[in-house]
Amino acid sequence: MILYNVTTSLDPEIAEQWVAYMRDTHMPDVMATGFFLKSQLCRMLNEEDNGITYASQYYCVSLEQLEEYQQVAAPALIREMEKHFGGRYASFRTMLEVVD
Repeated sequence: MILYNVTTSLDPEIAEQWVAYMRDTHMPDVMATGFFLKSQLCRMLNEEDNGITYASQYYCVSLEQLEEYQQVAAPALIREMEKHFGGRYASFRTMLEVVD
């Protein structure tokens, strides 16, 4: 199992709006691509410098499946995020193998 983790630091002024967008639009759109089995949104508790940071996490069965998502579906979803919140957040992505 592969965990695709997108960590996002937000301008505090947009945090509530961003979380609503993630829950109502972005994460359902990501799941609708069919590449992922489940998703979750987590807020980091050990934030510094008055920042607000979230981790959106998506689980898929293989690295190949994740790479296909990144090529086929992710660019359009990232563009939509930029339309709504461009310049008010910073994200970085990590890929992790789930070890049971």
